[in-house]
Amino acid sequence: MFRRRPPLPPFPPGALLVGGAARDWLRGAEPKDFDWAAPDPEGAARTLAAALGGSAFPLDEERGYWRVHAGDGVQHDFVPLPEDMADDLLRRDFTVNALALTERHAVLDPSGGRADLRARRLRMVSAANLRADPLRAWRAVRFEIALGFRLEAATETEVRAVAVELAAGRLPMPAPERVREELHALLAHKAAARGILRLEDLGLLALTLPELREGIGVVQGGFHHLDVFGHGVEALHQLLARFPDADLPLRWATLLHDVGKPRARGTNPRSGRTTFYEHDRIGAALTGQMLTRLRLPSAQVERASALVRAHMAPLPAGEREARRFVHRRRNLLPDLLRLMLADREAARGPDSHPAIRHAYTQAMDRVLAALEEQPAAPPPLLTGEDVMALLGIGPGPAVGRALREVAEAQAVGEVRTSGEARALVLSRAGEG
Repeated sequence: MFRRRPPLPPFPPGALLVGGAARDWLRGAEPKDFDWAAPDPEGAARTLAAALGGSAFPLDEERGYWRVHAGDGVQHDFVPLPEDMADDLLRRDFTVNALALTERHAVLDPSGGRADLRARRLRMVSAANLRADPLRAWRAVRFEIALGFRLEAATETEVRAVAVELAAGRLPMPAPERVREELHALLAHKAAARGILRLEDLGLLALTLPELREGIGVVQGGFHHLDVFGHGVEALHQLLARFPDADLPLRWATLLHDVGKPRARGTNPRSGRTTFYEHDRIGAALTGQMLTRLRLPSAQVERASALVRAHMAPLPAGEREARRFVHRRRNLLPDLLRLMLADREAARGPDSHPAIRHAYTQAMDRVLAALEEQPAAPPPLLTGEDVMALLGIGPGPAVGRALREVAEAQAVGEVRTSGEARALVLSRAGEG
């Protein structure tokens, strides 16, 4: 059933390989994060670091926690060997993680995890363990997606119960940073869209991204065949199918690009059709709030929000407009095009037909050609001092405005020399 097992690093004296690393090795996958329980964590870490050519350092000297970086993204964590290893394993989340491996590859399995591993079944060690750390409910979804396992019925019932108790305040919510890490591990997987649907199914999405759920049942029509929520999830699926290297801000932006639609919904008084005016602006603000709440780094929050804000930008009809599009949105490219393509491919309503899709593709090709022609902004033709001297003015908004006009004219090919740039500044000043 599983692949051939990969070689393991040398076992430090008396150490056991535990948890996910033991699980992955038993199913034929190569572990990247090794967890060890050792009689002497420091000595074991230093011994393994010397054997692998890595570096050992303490994570928590008081508790005896050590880590080894072995290169290629592989790390080894060491903790003290407990007095009762079986009891320690029985305090873990799921049976497939409650495993330990000896140097001779004997398996310690007090909860029947090997049978669950063979059956591709995700089963809790106990309901009490799930409640002891409610984050394990989110982890259940991640393991379903990442391992391709299915929650056992009693475990699924308990996960749903944990979600209900969290919503009612009878259990404490995990720290936002911990929820974020589970979500990011889920979003990193190629089947992340299915994971989002599973979070919703189990009652966990309402605790995490309630704004995203506002799109459930919000019918769009036109180009769309799905409600707002379903469209966002499908757009994420389309993105990852085409761009598996998409980074986290782009993944977030694609999932959330229409999150503003429910709050922007209105009706055109003339046609009677539903409208979503300003949903890009509202969605960008909501994206910022949601990702800040999850404690994402500010740069990632700003990037995702900017992509959501720009996703409705009209694509150019000609080459000059394509150069203008690139100039105005260069810092978001090519990710903005990837988001827009995923958005389009997730929309297959009655107004969507081959001719429109072809025109959309052609417009994207124009932008890509313009970006390839001018991958970086050209050197400026004028400085602020030039503009002030030319117009006889001091520092102020007028200088910045003139420089922006020159930069855009230069980007689209309307001016090519400093003399032409000066003439443009004077002509615009004369128009004012």
